[in-house]
Amino acid sequence: MIEPIRSFLVVAADAQIRRPARLSDANKKRRGDPGGPGTAVITKTKPQTKRPSLYRVLLLNDDYTPMEFVVHVIERFFHKDREAATRIMLHVHHHGIGECGVYTYEVAETKVTQVMDFARKHQHPLQCVMEKK
Repeated sequence: MIEPIRSFLVVAADAQIRRPARLSDANKKRRGDPGGPGTAVITKTKPQTKRPSLYRVLLLNDDYTPMEFVVHVIERFFHKDREAATRIMLHVHHHGIGECGVYTYEVAETKVTQVMDFARKHQHPLQCVMEKK
């Protein structure tokens, strides 16, 4: 029973010998240490996230692209029902320009590219552009 206590004291004494030397009060003030042992300053920062910019995807009117093709494009790439697609197509026809949707930059860029490629593939001069909202 005495043996385990002795080995405990040896370990404890050993641990004290290996501890780094403490700074004197004068050294602490010079180094800017805040205080005694166990003193710490904890700051919690909340990340500031910013909403991404939005872009309007617009179709431009021309005199050659059939209205039915424009309706098909709006249904296919902007996932509008037949009625909404027809309403947008008529707005483009009467006003020269019409908004198909509002998206983040990457999505808007993809939609514009898809519409332009599809129109070119079907030999129509339909133009699709994007602008910052």
